[in-house]
Amino acid sequence: MKTSLIVCLSSLALALTSPAQSPAAPGAAQTSPAGAPPAVGPGAPAAVSPGAPAAASPGAPAQVGSAPPGESPAPGAAVTASLSPAAASPSPAAEAQPSGGVLGSNWLIDKFHKGGPIMWPILIVSIIGLTVVIERIFWWGGRWLRRDPKRIEKVFTAIENGDTTEASRLSRGSRDPVLRMMWNGLNHQHASLQGALQVAAGIEIKRAGRFLVVMDTLVTLAPLLGLLGTITGLIRSFSFLGNEELAVQAVTGGIAEALIATACGLGIAIFALIPFNFFTSRVSNLEFELQTAATNLEVMLGAQTSARDLDFAAQAPASGKGSSL
Repeated sequence: MKTSLIVCLSSLALALTSPAQSPAAPGAAQTSPAGAPPAVGPGAPAAVSPGAPAAASPGAPAQVGSAPPGESPAPGAAVTASLSPAAASPSPAAEAQPSGGVLGSNWLIDKFHKGGPIMWPILIVSIIGLTVVIERIFWWGGRWLRRDPKRIEKVFTAIENGDTTEASRLSRGSRDPVLRMMWNGLNHQHASLQGALQVAAGIEIKRAGRFLVVMDTLVTLAPLLGLLGTITGLIRSFSFLGNEELAVQAVTGGIAEALIATACGLGIAIFALIPFNFFTSRVSNLEFELQTAATNLEVMLGAQTSARDLDFAAQAPASGKGSSL
């Protein structure tokens, strides 16, 4: 997959930057070296008579001696030939076309310079936003691979059967955040089960929500930087209005600077807003899963504790009655 993507991008870059080569037009005449007589027939050189009359009009056929039409010239007769301008000059289609393309003309670099000095902080913001988005994509992709719902069901089954030791063994060493929280709660249930679950869930939510504050800041900061570039570009435009010679060119450049900065700021904000909302929703879903698992764990362990207390209370009177007899 990665190799195919690299090959496609390389082909696209080569197609954009390579100059367009056009073949020579069919029928274009090749010019002969200086001093060489023009050829009349295939492979037969024609001798040009010094005193032969010139052709009447451009493109007129070659005149062969003074022989009548339809008869071949006598041996040793002088042959006169004329070349048409169309055959002498190369075809316009044979000329090479100029190279083009976005990368070949450095379109992005040109627009970056035209955007003014505000483009540098916008560039920094875009690099940070792209880095955060890529890091979060890899993190959530790894979390999706670390999910183990079958083991979670086994842990709950063991807790329901009253085997908390087996449940702790199953949840130990897992990379699933739900199982890590359950293992922490099972190991500290004698001290404070609810407190241990809350601490473990808070750690997992903090890991999942890392860099969300950075993305939120970028979503707000990028349009503001674009607006700042708009204002600086308009100020630059109006500052040249007094000079009549440079007024049109300077005003046009300032307006271009304002529009480029605004477009870049809005583009970065739109690019970062969609992943930000997606990652925020994933954090909310993870919080719901942790809360649900913690509640189920508390209910099941509480039910087992109540059952043990009832058994102990039922056995205590029976043992006391037997001792009195």
